[in-house]
Order: sequence, then C-alpha cells, then structure tokens
Amino acid sequence: MKDQNLSRRNFIKKSTIAVTGATLLPSILKTDQAEAKSKSKQKMFCYQCEQTMGGKGCTKIGVCGKTPEVAALQDLLIHMLKGISIAAEAGRKVNINDQKTNRFTCMALFSTLTNVEFDPYRFEDLLSESTELRDKMIQKVKAAGGKISSSSDSLTLKLKPSLEGMIAQGRQYGLMSDPDVDPDIRSLQHLLLYGIKGMGAYTDHAAEHGEEDDANYEFVHRGLAALTDKTKDLNALLALVLECGEKNIRAMELLNIGNTKAYGHPVPTEVPLGAKKGKAILVSGHDLIDLEAVLKASAGKGIFVYTHGEMLPCHGYPKLKEKFPHFYGHYGTAWQNQKKEFDKFPGAILMTSNCIQKPRKSYKKNIFTTGTVGWPGVAHINKNNLKPLIDKALELEGYTEDIEDMKIMVGFGHKSVLGVADKIIAGVKDKSIRHLFLVGGCDGVKKSRNYYTEFVEKTPNDTLILTLACGKFKFFKQKLGDINGIPRLLDVGQCNDAYSAVQISVALAKAFNTDVNGLPLSIVLSWYEQKAVAILLSLLSLGIKDIRLGPTLPTFITPNVLNVLVKNYNIMPIDTPENDLKAILG
Repeated sequence: MKDQNLSRRNFIKKSTIAVTGATLLPSILKTDQAEAKSKSKQKMFCYQCEQTMGGKGCTKIGVCGKTPEVAALQDLLIHMLKGISIAAEAGRKVNINDQKTNRFTCMALFSTLTNVEFDPYRFEDLLSESTELRDKMIQKVKAAGGKISSSSDSLTLKLKPSLEGMIAQGRQYGLMSDPDVDPDIRSLQHLLLYGIKGMGAYTDHAAEHGEEDDANYEFVHRGLAALTDKTKDLNALLALVLECGEKNIRAMELLNIGNTKAYGHPVPTEVPLGAKKGKAILVSGHDLIDLEAVLKASAGKGIFVYTHGEMLPCHGYPKLKEKFPHFYGHYGTAWQNQKKEFDKFPGAILMTSNCIQKPRKSYKKNIFTTGTVGWPGVAHINKNNLKPLIDKALELEGYTEDIEDMKIMVGFGHKSVLGVADKIIAGVKDKSIRHLFLVGGCDGVKKSRNYYTEFVEKTPNDTLILTLACGKFKFFKQKLGDINGIPRLLDVGQCNDAYSAVQISVALAKAFNTDVNGLPLSIVLSWYEQKAVAILLSLLSLGIKDIRLGPTLPTFITPNVLNVLVKNYNIMPIDTPENDLKAILG
C-alpha cells in the first residue's frame, strides 16, 4: 500500500570571489566504446559515488542500498528535469521565470544524490510534479511567443500511470542509454551532471533560508539542457563544468549567509562527547533549520538534543547554543557507522538530509526522516509537526545517568580564523608556522581512507590543519596542541563550509600579495558523493592547483579527461602519507 505520509518540503522558502579563466580541452582521441555499449543493456548502472561496486559501477543494487527500481526512477526524474530545464531556458528568453519551477528543480536534483531518497513512492510524486511543471512552462513559453527548438523527448514524454510503468520507462534513460556517445563527451556530461546535483543540494538548503540568486537557477537549467544537446563539444562541456564550480561557490556563499544570519557566525566552542541523564533526540544530516525546529519542539520537555555526523559544527553557532540550553553534545562519528551507533542510541533519531543507510530492525521504529531524505517504511515527518519524534523520545528510556567523555573544539569558520589571521601571517613569516593543510571531504568505509588519519597524525608540529565535512571523523579526536595559541586542528564546519575555507585562503593570499597557489597551503581531499564533486569543481574554477584527491579517482572520469585535469591543474591521486608529506614539505 502506498505510504500516506508523502509530503515534501514546503516551498517557502555577485560572488565576491574572483574566478580565473581556464585552459580548455585540446583535441582528445576517441576511446573504445564497447564497454559503454555493454553497460547500456543493463537494467541498472550507477557510478556517481566513490564506493561503486568493484570500482566500476553498481549494476544490481547500489553499495548505498539503492535498488534497481529506485535507480530507474531517479534516471527518469533526471530526464524529466532536463525537459523542465529546456523549457525554463526558453522561458527566460521571453521574460518568464517561475520560482516554483526553479526551487523544484534543485530539490528534485537533491533527492537523487547518494544516500538521500530511497522511497519509490516519493519519486512517483516528484515525477508527477515534474510533468505538471514542465507542461505549464511549455504553455507559458508558447503563449509569450517563445520558441522551444529542442527535439529531446524529455519535453514530450508522458509518464506511465503506474509506478511499475515509470520504472520501466526509467530503464530507457540510464547513464549509458546512448552507447554511441563518445566516452570522453559522456565523461564530461556526467561530471557536469554530478556537479549540478551537488550545487542543487546547496541551493536547496539556501533557499530554505530565503537566500537565492536567479543566476544559479539559470545555470542549473542551462546546464541540464546542455546534456541533451548533441552539438556540445568537449570544450563547451568543460567550460560548463568549470562554470558549475563557479556557481557552486555562490550557492555555498548563499547558504553561509542564510546560516549566519539566522544563527550568528560560528565561534570556537567546546562540544562534549558524553551524555546527560534524561530523554534524548539525535539529529543527523546537514540541515540547521531542521535542527532548530527540533530544539524548539523539545524545549522544556526534559529532552537533551545531540548531533550526529555533519551536524557536529552546529554547536559553534551562538544563537543555537545560547537559546537552547538542552542542546547538549555530539554522539557518534560519520554516516557509514550509523547502523552500529544508532543501534546503541537510547532515544529518537531524525535524519535531516543525505547520509541515511538502511535502518536495522532494532531501531527502525525510533528513526524518522524529514525534508528530502527518505527510506521505505520509515516515518517521514514535517519539520512543522515534530510531535511523533518528541513522543518517541519521551517513550524511550534515554540516558539513565550522566556519561563523562572528552570535549572537542568546533567553530573555526572564516570569521573566527580571520580574526587571528595576523597571528597566522606572523607565524608564517617567523617560520613558527611552516605550512597549512586543508584536509577535508567525505568519510567512508574503505580501509584506504585511514590514509587521512595517518596523514594528520604525521603532520609536523609546526603545521596547521583546517578540516571540514565528515572526513574529519578520521581524526577529530586528535589532540595536536597549538601554535602561538592557535589550535593546530581547526574545524571549519560542514562540507558546504568549503566556502569558509576559500575565504580564508583568499584572504591569506591577499595578505601575502600572492594567489592561493602561492601560499604555503596544500589541499588533501577525500570524496564520496556529488556535493564533493561540486566542491572540487569550485576549487578548479578558482584555478587552484596541486590538489590531492582520494581514496580513489572518480570512475566517471576517463583517462583522457583526467589527463586534461592533470595538465591544467596538476590534480593528483593520494599516495602514502609519508610520500605526500615529503613531496609537499620537501
């Protein structure tokens, strides 16, 4: 029976950084298309995350738990969003710009990211709405005298009346559905698609705060429409890929503006890893607005609220800590450990965005989803009515005694770090600070990700480490001391706070009268999903070079495309911590 609780997020809801030009692609030799033709016959093919099956792509069920049916619905939704985008692009030419369509496009993109939406019935709702919005946009364009010249069937496709029919349709629009596309063209198309997905997620988060820039919506539609244009050559696609990175900086900036307007700029804050006696709620994901809603709904009820995963940096926002004394501490580590960690948590759990895994039966009745995230059989609730979550927390035992544990520091956003920029600059000049590292990105289950733990452990005592996103959980408990009163390990925030890292880098470069590449700064990234792809493209759009990326390079980047990135940006795979530190520090 179809889940009756299918309500989506309510639709309430010029970059200040100079962007350098980029050398575009040279002529690239064609590669063998046999593998692509083989994949086009498979019922499922997904390789958008780092942990794809066998490093080649998931063909039966995703490593994330995504079923072939959900994969097909996601592929169909992306196809429908291309139709919306073609129509929206034509609409802008005749002064038609629909806010609901703009917001829906980014929210729907967000639902297709890794570890976000797994409920097929909710994709059925999204697909129905995509058809309605597409057809209305086409009608408006025609009424205004506009012209839609594309022959893509994403403009005319009629959805089958059943979920099963939509699944069958979706299998015709998979990533490898056209085996005759040049592999290098396809590689750039998919790099662009995944970058737009990540950007769409950040744009959706920012829109909840009411922070929007139509130039970003215009690019999302133009970029998706370009994926249907067979005349786009390698140079044109690479230009769009780099523009995606530029626009993603703006998307992260808008989210930063929204978060800091609402909750203040993060300040250095100690976060306890223990627990308080009493009822408990755990909030995971990324969405600060949802966290605030939980804090308001649980206030005065004897419930303590804890963060999990990428919600850890929320403790640094002063207006959350000051207003809600029951906002206590942090529990657990990164997303991939949630089954073991959630199984032991004695309270209710809320997932606010991506990072959900298939819940164990032991806690399935205690976990809830909201916003864009969902799992079949898990109660989905609206942030405006959190009573089921509160009732569950009051029903469960909670913590029966106080638990003492260590405390860690968060809250080193760009305002905090730049507040001690004079000390950093002085330290670099007097050589008490030899080097700065940005070690951040996504965490995951692969043992090879222990590289990041070892790398941070082996950094010399005269170096500073900036970190962000859930990759920090490989080393967030490390006590590395300080330099001139500055902690050696500085938690900049969530993945979207790569914007803060960029601001810090640009400000330091200005102080030293150089560019970011001229700083004693090295970037060592771990990637997992599409937000990380968007952040990487943002760094490339700024002309930043010598980035080390791991634990493996993206499967969807062909050798030829990789060669271009190496040639223009010297992007490189991680080696061993010892070898990389030696290469960086000399």
